[in-house]
Amino acid sequence: MDHVSLADMENHPRVATVQKHATAPLNLGDMALNYYELEPGDSFSGGLHTHMNQEEVFLVMEGTATFHTKDDEIEVGENEIVRFAPGEYQEGRNDGDERVRAVAMGAPQEDGETRSALPCQECGAEYHVAAVTADGVELTCPECGNVVEM
Repeated sequence: MDHVSLADMENHPRVATVQKHATAPLNLGDMALNYYELEPGDSFSGGLHTHMNQEEVFLVMEGTATFHTKDDEIEVGENEIVRFAPGEYQEGRNDGDERVRAVAMGAPQEDGETRSALPCQECGAEYHVAAVTADGVELTCPECGNVVEM
């Protein structure tokens, strides 16, 4: 058995005020687990994206998160859960006035290729392949190789 307290976990704020990764502290082998606190305007991911091999589930414990897809928008309130299939584009945000506390789960743990819905400015390709770097996020066009750093 593995046990960890949120208070003992390191904060990794990239686009959310609080982002804590529980995958390694709990020695998870088959899924990814993250805890978030989003202030108004914060995002879970920073943009419309998909994981080609991973389904994602978000449990909202406090507040209301708004999830945008390519075709729709849904509000997920306190004690509600939403699931996104592999290859389904989504971005979750706090578009309200109150803090959002949520847990995100992904399975399998290895999310495969992550795609951003940002079209390529060079060749017009529909998406970029996203990679998280030490300095932020790097987007690479699969068609022409154009690189965008965010």
